[in-house]
Amino acid sequence: MDAFIAGMPKCELHLHIEGTLEPELKMRLAERNGVRLPYRTVEEAREAYKFDSLTSFLVGYYESMQALQKEQDFYELAHAYLTKAASQNVRYAEIFFDPQAHTSRGVPFDIVIRGLRRAIMDADRLLGVRAQLIMCFLRDFSAEYAMATLMESLPYREWIVGVGLDSDERDNPPVKFEKVFARAREEGYLITAHCDIDQPNTHEHIRQCLDVIGVDRIDHGSNALDDEALTAEIARRGLGLTVCPVSNGFVTSDMKAAEIRRMLDLGIKVTINSDDPAYFLAYVSENVRAVQAKLGLSRDEVVQFQRNAFEIAWLPRSVKDAYLAELEEYAATH
Repeated sequence: MDAFIAGMPKCELHLHIEGTLEPELKMRLAERNGVRLPYRTVEEAREAYKFDSLTSFLVGYYESMQALQKEQDFYELAHAYLTKAASQNVRYAEIFFDPQAHTSRGVPFDIVIRGLRRAIMDADRLLGVRAQLIMCFLRDFSAEYAMATLMESLPYREWIVGVGLDSDERDNPPVKFEKVFARAREEGYLITAHCDIDQPNTHEHIRQCLDVIGVDRIDHGSNALDDEALTAEIARRGLGLTVCPVSNGFVTSDMKAAEIRRMLDLGIKVTINSDDPAYFLAYVSENVRAVQAKLGLSRDEVVQFQRNAFEIAWLPRSVKDAYLAELEEYAATH
């Protein structure tokens, strides 16, 4: 089963590029850019990648970003992830990036996106991995700042497939950004939003994503299963949920494997992803293996995660069908 999972063509839809900053690269970039970090060695930096909640994770997450200063830094960050993705046979990835985490500390939007874009183009050409960018708004900043960031993105519209919403969910409901998402929709962006697990008012936030924002999919979102009406509506619309089991286990001590099992049984388009793999010590293959081992899933059930992912990916139908054909051929011959 491990070999089958390793070789299986994969699609990753919930991956924060800043969350792929491995300690070795972070230390190298910090030294190159003259950034002083609160640890002296890679080992100390890795030790700092420990936390017990979403809030404690975010503190270290944003601290680490100080090492990212120049276009080349963002290129090396994305190139490192895409190289790792290629080694795990990820065929397609949709990558979140958080421009406000950088513009708020003086790094221009242009520097961030040009570095990421260049790495994506090289990965397509040299590694056989296709990727697209999803620009996330930080929900603990103001809606006005989000709108300004949206407007700043428009010259790069062809490089960005959609927009999302992430960071600290407490007291930052999706409806706070209703006008921002409405304008994003007018500009042709697809829309997703984080509904993090076990957060205050989680069911109301999921409802807002469905009824107010009108999202095209939901990131995390497993708490919807607590509410029959939300579950039924997600299934009716055919919305996908991008679930991250290993990160779930870090921030709540529960992978939510039972919820993943239930989503599979209900026919909901649940997908398995790595979230922030440098911090959670698991890229997409490790996440799939963790769920398979916990639930004792069959090969076809494991393949179903990837069918779901390619189906809900923000790609033209013909491209999805080509990836799905590759996946089915792999499943039939292994």
